[in-house]
Amino acid sequence: GSGRGFSGRSYCGGVNYGGGLSVGSLAGGSYGGGNCYGNGLGFGLGGGVVVGGIGGDCLLSSCDEKVTMQNLNDRLASYLDKVKCLEKENAELECRIREWYATQGLSCEPRDYSCYYKEIEDLQNQIVCATIDNNKIILDIDNSRMAADDFRVKYETELALRQSVEADINGLRQVLDQLTLCRSDLEAQLESLREELCCLKKNHEEEMNCLRKQSTGDVSVEVNACPGPDLRQILEDLRCQYETLIARNRKEVEDWYECKIEEVNREVITSGQEVETCNNQVTELRRQLQALEIDLQAQLSQRNNLESSLAETECQYNTLLGELQNQITCVEQQLAEIRAEIECQNQEYKTLLDVKCRLEQEIQTYRCLLE
Repeated sequence: GSGRGFSGRSYCGGVNYGGGLSVGSLAGGSYGGGNCYGNGLGFGLGGGVVVGGIGGDCLLSSCDEKVTMQNLNDRLASYLDKVKCLEKENAELECRIREWYATQGLSCEPRDYSCYYKEIEDLQNQIVCATIDNNKIILDIDNSRMAADDFRVKYETELALRQSVEADINGLRQVLDQLTLCRSDLEAQLESLREELCCLKKNHEEEMNCLRKQSTGDVSVEVNACPGPDLRQILEDLRCQYETLIARNRKEVEDWYECKIEEVNREVITSGQEVETCNNQVTELRRQLQALEIDLQAQLSQRNNLESSLAETECQYNTLLGELQNQITCVEQQLAEIRAEIECQNQEYKTLLDVKCRLEQEIQTYRCLLE
């Protein structure tokens, strides 16, 4: 009209989330000199429900309604600004999610790894064959080591047995030397006894010759007396006695020598049998000791092998357990991050739902005011 003119403000904005809530195309009207107020409101929800073209000529007789309308417009503008900020943050979150999936190697399109299956299988077979060969080599080394230990123990045992036998032989040589010395002493005593016997025989013969010379003289003596003792008979008796004594002494010396020789031979035989018996016992004991030492070395080697295999198994299982623990820790961290992001997205979704509800309430308020 011919009066003053007032042009209303217009606002345009929109928000997109999930299923799609769009609010837009909100435009104000004009107020002319004919005391007429026109207003238009348009909005769309999800599948495209459109309500628009609501207009009317309404006389607003109170200034409070204008202030309320201005406040509602200001609040709507602030909500639209907040919606723009949320859209920007949502885009940033989507970019971060895409980057995270790109770094983690998780993409929407699954990759085809079938071309690598044959190579992986061949490598696994080679690893298994190499492991088996290594285990065989380790087993052969252990067997060779055990055989070398057994031969070393046998050599040491045989060497100790030889040294002990040599020591016994040296001891028996000393005993044999002592027996030889004792035999030499007995032979010297026998020779001295024989010389003494010869001397006794010689003295006896000399005495007999002297007596015979004394009895065979040219002197003829006749005595008218009773006949004296027969010296010849006496000498014969003495000779018989000496011969008997010499024979008895010779026999006693021979018997004593034979007894001593028999005792010495008996002692030698007995000592030889005892030494042989002791040597047999010592040999048997050493064989038993050698067998026990071999068994002990075998048991010790088996125990060491079992302990080493147990330690290797424990180390392998500890390594696998550590790797699994690290993987579990990484997965737990990733799950915690994903949960935190999901919580943030839930909070943002709740915030957006609250904004939606408030916008719907504001729209309802606008609708009520327009009506």
